[in-house]
Amino acid sequence: MAKRVLILGSTGSIGEQALDVVAGSDELELAGLAAGRNADRLVAQARATGARAVALSDPEAAAVATAELAGARVLAGDEGIRELIAVAEPDLVLNAIVGTAGLGPTIASLSAGLDLALANKESLVAGGELVTTLAEATEARILPVDSEHSALAQLIEGHPPGTVERLVLTASGGPFRGRRDLEGVSVAEALAHPTWQMGGRITIDSATLMNKGLEVIEAHHLFGLPYPLIEVVVHPQSIVHALVQLADGAHLAHLGAPDMRVPISYALHYPDRPPAGVPLRLADLGALTFEAPDEEAFPCLRLAREAGAAGGNAPCALNAADEVAVAAFLDGRIAFTAIAEVIAGVLEATDVQPFGHFEELFACDAQARATAQSLVERAGAATR
Repeated sequence: MAKRVLILGSTGSIGEQALDVVAGSDELELAGLAAGRNADRLVAQARATGARAVALSDPEAAAVATAELAGARVLAGDEGIRELIAVAEPDLVLNAIVGTAGLGPTIASLSAGLDLALANKESLVAGGELVTTLAEATEARILPVDSEHSALAQLIEGHPPGTVERLVLTASGGPFRGRRDLEGVSVAEALAHPTWQMGGRITIDSATLMNKGLEVIEAHHLFGLPYPLIEVVVHPQSIVHALVQLADGAHLAHLGAPDMRVPISYALHYPDRPPAGVPLRLADLGALTFEAPDEEAFPCLRLAREAGAAGGNAPCALNAADEVAVAAFLDGRIAFTAIAEVIAGVLEATDVQPFGHFEELFACDAQARATAQSLVERAGAATR
């Protein structure tokens, strides 16, 4: 019997590639689709796949889809996406929603005891132990979709506790690897990632190395190792996705083509591993190189590490500030270098406290966003 997959964030990069994976598999069946406001694309996806249950978080976009998809169940708003998780009756939910907006669907999926293929790293960065505790309570599995965390999960699987001594996440270095003067960087330059095809925010986060900082926090919650034992190395070829150091000194590496369909397929089919059609010929690779990240030129990685080590609401504030700052840069309201300045300002203004429940998390997110918006306005005024 085919596994029913619900794709949240279907119109984004991960969602589109997930649809390719589902379409090419006899073991998977599409349960439904959800997106933000791109009604035209979601309608086209629903028609192409025959999906009969869809949701859009933007009510106006949902109204457009309702008119276009006769006979389909169309839900609206953030609550509509959460309702879709029950209506579609999936066996597994792929959460590829971008940003903190993905946290609510993560909570709803895990609360229902559904296995979660997680591409929304903000759920673990902001939600941290609350999310992992919820998964443990309902016995739902969190299956990482990020290529690095998918690689780590595969490398760690089968090794008893205490065997793994260190995790190593690789970073491409983004479009500005080796560059120290980042004043005047344009949006087009920052979006020109050398190896991966991704959405806007994650591409900018890769350019600042914030994406790798968020992944360090995510790895801490997924695999339980303390922050000093989670390392980042720059690997421009993006072929080695992660490494683990074992107690006996051995290092295990996971290699694969820089194609997100591979980790997506692994998460959706788990524990099976069907052919993904993305071969890698070692003889064609040439040299594979590694170097330390430049945290002076790219302070976002350091800021993320500091927030993770501080714990409590600090990672939530970090993520909220990053979302606001990156959006402001993409809109041309602040300079590239101001992204880190806004995030640092928000962290400095945050009173670090432990979380007791999700309501406190959402309150922290709102406060951090308000502080970030104020800092963005100040930074924008300074550049005009």
